[in-house]
Amino acid sequence: MKSISLTQKEARKIILSAAGLSVKGQFGSGKEAVVKILDHLGFLQLDTNYVVERAHHHQLFSRIPDYQNEWLEELCDEGLIYEYFFSDAGYLPMNDFRYSLAVKNAFKSHGKPFTNPQENLRQRIMDQIERDGPVMVEDFENDRTEASTGWWDWRPSKIVLEKVYLYGDLMIRRNKAFKKIYDLPSNLISPDTDMAIPGNEEFAGYIIERTLRALGIASVKEMKWRARRVKDNLVTKVLDEMVTAGKVNQVTVEGVKGPLFILASQEMEIELANGVFILSPFDILNVFRSRLMNFFNFDYQIECFVPAPKRKYGYFSLPILAGDTFIARMDAKADRKSKTLIVNNLHFEPVELDHLVLEKFIASLKSFVLFNKCQDISFTKTNNKEYLKNIVKGFS
Repeated sequence: MKSISLTQKEARKIILSAAGLSVKGQFGSGKEAVVKILDHLGFLQLDTNYVVERAHHHQLFSRIPDYQNEWLEELCDEGLIYEYFFSDAGYLPMNDFRYSLAVKNAFKSHGKPFTNPQENLRQRIMDQIERDGPVMVEDFENDRTEASTGWWDWRPSKIVLEKVYLYGDLMIRRNKAFKKIYDLPSNLISPDTDMAIPGNEEFAGYIIERTLRALGIASVKEMKWRARRVKDNLVTKVLDEMVTAGKVNQVTVEGVKGPLFILASQEMEIELANGVFILSPFDILNVFRSRLMNFFNFDYQIECFVPAPKRKYGYFSLPILAGDTFIARMDAKADRKSKTLIVNNLHFEPVELDHLVLEKFIASLKSFVLFNKCQDISFTKTNNKEYLKNIVKGFS
């Protein structure tokens, strides 16, 4: 068993390169870069929050200089990527489709059986799709028998459609308004797609390899998170076997509690371009709060899930990364009527920023304004008026 020792700075370089953030354009440009990113990360988290541009587009914008939102939909239509609730809702490469079958089987095995009314509705929905084509929830009459009690109190047709989707008998794509369209898998995937269900050990090996490729350095807990929909998965057992076989190495990082692991094939000599990235809260770099604290000394939490009186930085603060250091968090909202990006709070971390970093931040802000289909930017609050003064000057 090989063990590697790293400084935190060395570890950050590996993590950022694995995330595709060593330099903007790390995977090239154009629509083919989207495919390369999905093939590398294995998963692109989707979120419906539209305060600024949605998370899946935001993550690709951060990595592809000429990114266009329509590319995701086009790649779904071309059968190169698909959407599924694997660990979370997100996009995955079609080359990995067979591994989603293990998750679908897990949903079937552990989910509540259809009630008789649900089973009747399921059969009616499936018959309608086979006969007339794809459907949306709106295609069914409001079939509530009681008034809604809240956000997750779905109507019967929505409940059945979502269960059938999770079980794999339906797939989804999105319309221009980002609403789900439910269709038969045979209409959305190529007939030569590999449909062999992976065994338990093969599935665990896939999870380990995919997680380490996307995170660079990871704990067992983080690997198991990716596999959490499959109960009694064999991640721990297979990881031990991969370490013994020399496919995975243990790694020690100063100041970070282990055990930690890294692919034996991981590139170790990495240079960062020291760009400035405005990141989505749902970016692969940010999904594990403990990693940000352990490796970057950045205590970050998305506060849209925090009660308003307890928020410190704002409803939807975006982490700002410069090189290997988080320099700020920006609570922003795109006002699409006035075409203005409203920065409610620009909170700088206690790090000193030189003129070059501020220039790069201004350039990233300008791109982010355009990405959100805005033409102007306004600032409401900051904890560093001198930095903000330079930023406002850069926009004048």
